[in-house]
Amino acid sequence: MTRQRRRPTFPEWLGYTVGRPLPADLHTWVLHDLTGKHAYTRHLIRGMFPFLPIFAAFLLFFPGPFWIRAAMTLLSLILALFYCAAYMAPNRAHRLLQHGFPEDLDAPGILHATPRERALYTANHPH
Repeated sequence: MTRQRRRPTFPEWLGYTVGRPLPADLHTWVLHDLTGKHAYTRHLIRGMFPFLPIFAAFLLFFPGPFWIRAAMTLLSLILALFYCAAYMAPNRAHRLLQHGFPEDLDAPGILHATPRERALYTANHPH
């Protein structure tokens, strides 16, 4: 009998942040990570982790005054957050499929248009 682990190890989690699948005994954790409460926040944090070496390099190794290096790091952080948020849905669907779950599972707090809202939108914005 295989015991379900509650969390991945740090090296497993690092691999997970860059797209590697986790072992089968962690699929419950993956499901909670992708569809549980605060899934959006976890996605943004997980998405920023691979960029930490780049942010550190900008801040520590580029020449110039500290405020310029900090501004460059902040700009890159904002850009990375923007793209991480923009590609959340396809990344989430890929991770769900990768771990054997249906790609269309919803996380709480994701809003969908009601039939009334769709009809109103179609009436106001015809093709």
